[in-house]
Parts: sequence; C-alpha cells; structure tokens
Amino acid sequence: MSAATLASLFRARSVALVGATDRSIWSTAAFANFERLGFTGRVHPVSRKGGLVHGLPAAASCAAIGEPVDAALLMVPEGAIAEAFADLNAAGIRNAVVLTSGFAEIGEAGARKQEALLAAARAEGVTLLGPNCLGFINYADRVPIWTTQPPLPVIPGGAIGIVSQSGATAGFLAAFAQRQGIGLSYQVSTGNEADVNVARVVDFLVDDPATKVIGLFLETVHDAPLLAEAARRALAADKPIVAIKIGASETAARAAEAHTGSLVGDDRVFEAVCRQLGILRVSCIEDLVFTAGLLAKVGHLRDRRLGLVSISGGICEMAADHAEANGIAVPRLAEGTKTALKDILPAFGTANNPLDVTGGAMLDPALFARSLPAFAADPAVGLVACFMDVPDTPEEIAGYRGTIVRQIGEGFRAAGKPAVMLSVMARPVTEAGRALLEETGIAYLGSGVLHGLGALGRAVAWAERQERGLPARAAPPAPATERPRSEHATLDYLESRGVPVVPMRLARSAEEAVTAARELRGPAVLKIASPDIAHKSDIGGVLLNLSGEEAVAAGFERIMSAVRLAKPQATIDGVLVAPMRAQEGVELFVGVLRDPLWGPAIAVGLGGIWVEALRDTAIRLLPVAPAEVLEMFSELRGAKLLDGYRGMPGIDRQAAAEAVARIGDAALALGPALASLEVNPLRATAEGAEALDALALFEEEG
Repeated sequence: MSAATLASLFRARSVALVGATDRSIWSTAAFANFERLGFTGRVHPVSRKGGLVHGLPAAASCAAIGEPVDAALLMVPEGAIAEAFADLNAAGIRNAVVLTSGFAEIGEAGARKQEALLAAARAEGVTLLGPNCLGFINYADRVPIWTTQPPLPVIPGGAIGIVSQSGATAGFLAAFAQRQGIGLSYQVSTGNEADVNVARVVDFLVDDPATKVIGLFLETVHDAPLLAEAARRALAADKPIVAIKIGASETAARAAEAHTGSLVGDDRVFEAVCRQLGILRVSCIEDLVFTAGLLAKVGHLRDRRLGLVSISGGICEMAADHAEANGIAVPRLAEGTKTALKDILPAFGTANNPLDVTGGAMLDPALFARSLPAFAADPAVGLVACFMDVPDTPEEIAGYRGTIVRQIGEGFRAAGKPAVMLSVMARPVTEAGRALLEETGIAYLGSGVLHGLGALGRAVAWAERQERGLPARAAPPAPATERPRSEHATLDYLESRGVPVVPMRLARSAEEAVTAARELRGPAVLKIASPDIAHKSDIGGVLLNLSGEEAVAAGFERIMSAVRLAKPQATIDGVLVAPMRAQEGVELFVGVLRDPLWGPAIAVGLGGIWVEALRDTAIRLLPVAPAEVLEMFSELRGAKLLDGYRGMPGIDRQAAAEAVARIGDAALALGPALASLEVNPLRATAEGAEALDALALFEEEG
C-alpha cells in the first residue's frame, strides 16, 4: 500500500457517513466532530430511508450522492457490510473506515467473516481501516473520521502521531496529552487490522511533515518486516518512535533440543528490535505522552550533559538521583561558573550542579533570570532542566507564581541552550497555564520529577542511538548448496563461510583416532559424531584432555560403547578428534532461530554450561554487523568477564564480534528451512575466536 493511498484516506476532503442516524451515539458523535475539529470539506449522511439526518439531506446510497467522495465511515451492521462495499464501488469511493464489530475479535467464526470482508474490499479496490475501530483524526488538516468525542479544545500545532490498535486506548492517550498541553498531529485506531495496520500507518507518518514523533500502542504486530523498515527510515529521518507493547510475542522453538528456543522467546525479541532500530519502549501512557511530548518540544539533543535547577535543595538531590538512574550525565561546574553564580545567589546559596537558587527567588524572582544564563554558560552544560510548576488560574498567573515562570522564560531565552521546565509533581496544564507557556515560549512538561527525568533519559538515548545510525546493509549471502546434517558438517560449513573453527578430524576407528590426535599434536578431545545426538556429553559421548596414543585409543572405544548402549538406534558416523584448548578465554553461546513475526534472530551469551543456567543473552534481528555485535556484548550481565576477571586476560571483542556476524550470515544462507543454528561454545580469547561445537537443525527435522 503506497503512502499516496493512505494520504487519500487521512487527508480526505469529502466523507460519506454510511448508516447515519440521529438515534446512534456513534453517528451523532462522528458528525459533530466535523464541526468540532473545523473540517472544511463536505460531509454526506447516507441512510436507506433518506430524509434529514443530522440536519442534512441524506442520500439513500453512496452512489446517489452524485459527486466524488474521498472516504466513507461504515456504521452499518455486520450483515450489511457486503452490500455497503458494493455501494462504495458504484460510487467510486476507495477508502473506508469500518466501525462495525463482530469480526476477528470474537473468535474463529468472526475471523472467517473478516477474511471475507477483506476479500470484498480488495475486490472493490477499497483501502480499509478496521473493522472494529473508532477511526482516525488528522489534527494537522482537521480531518476527523472518529466516532467518539475527542478532547477539546484542540491544541494547535501538535506534532505527535498516535497509532493504536485499541481505539479506547488511543482516546486515553489523546485525552492525557490534551490535559498536559501536548498536541497531536494524528490519532489513529487500527482495530482488527484486516487491511491497514500499525506498520503501514507508521510508514506513512515517517514522511508526514506535521509529525515529529510517533507514539504506538501495540497488542501484536501484523507486519513486522514493514514496521522494522519504517523504524529504520524513522531513525534515519531523526523522527523518534515511542512504543507501548503489551503481552508477549511467542517465539516458537522449531527444534525441541535447541537451546535457542528457550532463550529467544516471549517479549525479548520485540525488546531487541527496539534496541536495534531505536524504538523507545515505555510501559505506561504517562511515559509515552511525556517522552513524545518532550521530544516534540526540544527535538534532537546534540549536547546531552544536563544542568538541573530548582528552588528546592531536596528536589535538586532527587532530580540528580533520577538523572543518574536514567543514564544522564550531570557534570560538575567549572570554577568560573561558580564564581559568577556566587555573585548572583544569596550569601547562603551554593553554586553547584544541581543548582538550588534558594528560597530567595520567592522574594526576588529575577534570581532565575540572572542565574540561568550564568549557569547555562558553563562549558560542561549542554541542556538545562528547571523544576517549577506552571500556575493553574489567571489569579495565580497574575501573582508571584506567574512572575517566577516569566523570569524562568527570560532566563531560558538568555541562556541560548536547549532548556525545559518540569513540574515537581505530575499535574495537568490548564488553558490559562498553556497561555502563559505560549507567552513565555517555555518548553514544559507537567510530568513531575520521576516521569520528567525518565523522558529526558529516553531523549538522550534516542539522540545517541540516532547519531550512531544503522550499519550499511551488506549484500545477502550466497545461498548454501547443501544442508549440514551433523556437527562435523556444520563446523565445515561454518568454516567455508569464514567462521574460525577449531581443527577437527573424523575417525572411524581407534587407529584413525590415534593418527588424527598425532597430527593435531597435544592433548585431544573426542566427541561422538552422529546426526541423531545433539547433547553428546549427557550420554558419555565426550572425553576431554586425552594425552598419549593409548588414552586416545581407549577413549575411542569407551565413547562408542557408551553411545551404542544409550542410543542403539542412532546413526554413528564415527568420533571427532580435536585439539584440547587451554582454559583461558570465555566460552560464548551463539544461537539463531526464526521468530514467527520478525524472522531470523541471533542470540549471544555466555556459553558452555552457563547458557541455560544464566540465560544471559542479547538478541538482534539478522543480519548483524560486527559493530552491532559489540553492542550486544555490552548488554550482557556478564560483560565484565569479556574484559578479564581475577587475573584472566580479556578477549578480543572485535574478533569475536566478527565471528558472530559471520555465523549470522551463514545462518541466513541456509534459507527459511533452517529451524536453528547453534554454536556452543564459541571460544573467545585475547588472540581471537573459534567455534568448538555447532549444530544446525531444519524444519522437517523438528
């Protein structure tokens, strides 16, 4: 679906209300919204009975309207939908918003009806929003095809596009934003998403000039590849996406014996997508609105070093704690800045960051106007946050509280650096308060300390992520010609794809094992080679640190006997012989699994025996570049082990990252039939990295 197709829906200049009636609260509200929002186009009530509806002559059908119509709102019963679509086709209407429920949300029977609805829409060439949705409001162009009353008055110049699968939640988000004095550009309910889904709307909003920030409420994702692509474009366009995602997407473990199935699951893939593509994930309506509102007000923060200012020392200390918790740097002031502030503050004041302007500002509000520029002039301060509540009433605004806010505004203007004023506690912004903010030009959040510093932390994280950008996309790897069916074959395959692999020989007799060990030199490792055995050590299929020909020969026989006893039906190719590696270094786990929504994903964590015990993994969608793998390493709880611990040398992170990236490419080359590819362990040392054990499983084997 092209952006132009959605533009013809979201920027409609003429709308048909199909099923319009004065007896319906939905129809009445939808019609009233055109006047409430200042829609300047044409509205056409459509009712079989004709007559007057909502004070206008009603057409008996869309075809009877007699002039071009851009979009229709369908408010007819489920059983009348097919007839309505035929009427849309006769009238040449190519966009429909379907309020009607009774489809996929009620179960299997409803899902079949929804499939028929989509088929009808496509047959008639209709773009369909819904069914079971409240519609949308385009605040920027004043186009409201929305079936409940929106929060009023509309805040002009809104720059946040809200997209929600839940219509009620879209309304809650809009209402909360309005109470906070934060304007929206769009408010879209996608409902059951038979046709238009969240991903398509996001893709549209990335290019929408009125929208600076995109806010999402997701229950599931119906077009993950498009959402990922839209997020990549949003990151490149410096347009933040802030998302609430409820529930947990299930990653099916295609192979029951694959560790990855238990490690890459539930909600963790979506969390990884957010990290990878720069989506700011939050958990509540307040954080979504405040974060989006802050980003819309202050934009991209180039210098993220924060200066904190308050009239209260206690609030200063609380704010500093929350800033640190949210990863925001609060630098110390230079001596020159302290000297300048000492000349401004009362004698009992102290020049620090955070800066307590003291209660002296109650008697002399101009303390803010004088101290803020001197404070912001510090070379280590790039951004200023001042804590002060906006007054609510005209009387308060006319008094000293209004005077203090005006002085803060004057100080912000003189400071010449990005600045935001935050309330001390979360509170709404009244119309009188909004007028004062417009007068002073202050960027303000009524968020309180907790939500305000959280929003600032996410704005800082967004700017850092946006500046790192995304690695250039490499050409897709050449497809593999054969599927590796065993550990030995998988290691050989990985080596052919540039992955460093431990030298290994396949022995079919004790004599061959001795010869192989002699060629490899030093102590040997013996492992059973069988496509039917994944966990070899559980059945005595692995022996370590065997020195000398007698030990190797005896070890071969011991393994063969143990395996034949434990797995008499297994196909046995022989025994793999490899050199015993020293204990230094770190064993990493690398696993690839195909997520049912997002496609191939790669997990990296501490390997060997720790992989299931610690469940400490970082995840990304494939492909990954080495730079992204380095980020994954830093996310591990055990990341310190990679840099050396208790006298052990650290690993060559770059070499390990390159090996992981190549494993990911090798997995992609095996195609969609790959269920999982695991390397456990990938041994990483100060000298490099090499795969010691690997196994690929395919769909038909699951």
